[in-house]
Amino acid sequence: MSENVVETVGSKYESQIKEFKYTLHLIRKSPLTLAGLILLILIFLVAIFAPYLAIEHPDYIGGQQTWHSNFKEAFKPPSWEHPCGTDDMGHDIYSMIVYGTREALYVGFTVVIVAMLIGVLLGAYSGYVGGWFDEIIMRICDMFFAFPGLILAMAITAALGPGLTHVMYALMITWWPAYTRIVRGQVLSVKQNQYIEAARAVGVSKFKIIWKHVIPNSLPPILVQATMDLGNVILTAAGLAFLGLGAAAYTADWGVMVSQGRSWILAGKWWWSTFPGLAIFITVLAFNLFGDGLRDILDPRLRR
Repeated sequence: MSENVVETVGSKYESQIKEFKYTLHLIRKSPLTLAGLILLILIFLVAIFAPYLAIEHPDYIGGQQTWHSNFKEAFKPPSWEHPCGTDDMGHDIYSMIVYGTREALYVGFTVVIVAMLIGVLLGAYSGYVGGWFDEIIMRICDMFFAFPGLILAMAITAALGPGLTHVMYALMITWWPAYTRIVRGQVLSVKQNQYIEAARAVGVSKFKIIWKHVIPNSLPPILVQATMDLGNVILTAAGLAFLGLGAAAYTADWGVMVSQGRSWILAGKWWWSTFPGLAIFITVLAFNLFGDGLRDILDPRLRR
């Protein structure tokens, strides 16, 4: 008996290792997916080792990020001393971009994780139970989808007041309906399977069926959507900061830096907006490339 258990566990691990190796093979097979993954690894490394990569470092007074001004170094073009130049206060733009990587990833992951949790819970219960609860949740989602996401986020942020925390709240409120719709659609498909009917027939509770069977089998499209949304959230947060609804001025926020530097482009100070804009572009591109590749990798038809 014990030998059969050991053989079963061993074959299970072998199958998982084989599946993992095949996943790596699919990633290597797709140059764009591999490029996105490499870019993401580099972005995460920059965020982790920001204090060691930056030339200048901020102070945190009362939890507020402040950078030392040096007017003698104002508007220095890119050089070995300042790889991305300096702004009108003499702040090193390269250092602010490096620290801004942490803020961008923090905003992206916080918003997506919270929105995903809300959407998964509501979508799974709505799709499995149906009835009046499903009708109410879907009509609420329709109300949110009636407005463009950026416009709705702007309205919510304007009502709450400028600030990075309020931007995150606005994006969480804006993003959860998409996950609710995705999960609901998956649940409607999954709950018709025979193993769900078998679990229901032996008296397993709705809560256990949803958590142990329905949600785990609905995860692939959720993970793909979350990966794509990480870049979209970072881009939208930068857009709100560009409009003056995000972080305070002269902080390590890419959107704020682009906004402050835009008026100096015609004066020849192009680097203030250009390099933070490139950071946004590369980060969003990396998440989109990897998310698009992940969608193909998790497609069962392509794994045969």
